[in-house]
Amino acid sequence: MAPHPTAHIDPSAKISGTATIGPYCVIGPGVEIAEDVVLQSHVVVTGNTVVGARTVVHAFAVLGGPPQHAGYKGEPTRLEIGTDNLIREHVTMNLGTPQGRGITTIGNKGMFMAACHVAHDCQVADNVIFANNATIGGHVVIEEGAFLGGLSAIHQNCRVGAFAFIGGCAAVPTDVIPYGSAIGNHAELGGLNLIGLKRRGASRHAIHDLREAYRDLFADDGAFRERLDKVATKYQDSEEVSRIVAFIRADTKRPLMTPRR
Repeated sequence: MAPHPTAHIDPSAKISGTATIGPYCVIGPGVEIAEDVVLQSHVVVTGNTVVGARTVVHAFAVLGGPPQHAGYKGEPTRLEIGTDNLIREHVTMNLGTPQGRGITTIGNKGMFMAACHVAHDCQVADNVIFANNATIGGHVVIEEGAFLGGLSAIHQNCRVGAFAFIGGCAAVPTDVIPYGSAIGNHAELGGLNLIGLKRRGASRHAIHDLREAYRDLFADDGAFRERLDKVATKYQDSEEVSRIVAFIRADTKRPLMTPRR
């Protein structure tokens, strides 16, 4: 499909013949637009940016803008966006930095509601939902199926585990375990994301193991590392609990979010 005549497209950009480029879009050099992508209108795609197949981008989104990093001097870093994403109005996703990974990555089938921000060097996995104005700082990792509530903010270098829930307006300065539910400002661990687990078809047995493991892990007695080792052994046959254990044991730059005592 021919781009709208008001769109400005650099001759070096690679655009699929099945992509839709709407009115007043601006596409810079080095950009790759895959098949069946829809840029509705007034979308800016710049930098070394790839937009995966069937992704739909609404008006005034800016993809591949330079990182908001004082040390960035225009180096050729990247933004890669996967397939089947929905990117709503005024969303911004920035390139990586040479000081970091050099690339920002967005997975597949994500929903990014209006005015969300993905900063430099982030890793965002598949099937995530960012509600309106959700913001993640540089070098953040958002694992599969996580839900970020409206106006939430994730501190740079933090990790949000798979299928975790971040409450609306929550400020998150620490790592959130898979399946966890982070609530408040500053956010604290308020339990498990049981609603999300049920919506995704988790079995009663899996939910039971997660609830028991959560109680064991954040109990008052003994050292945390000792409790973690016990949970790892006791629930070694649970894929969900093993995911939490692996998340906690992984190297990280931020402390772990815990429940209020």
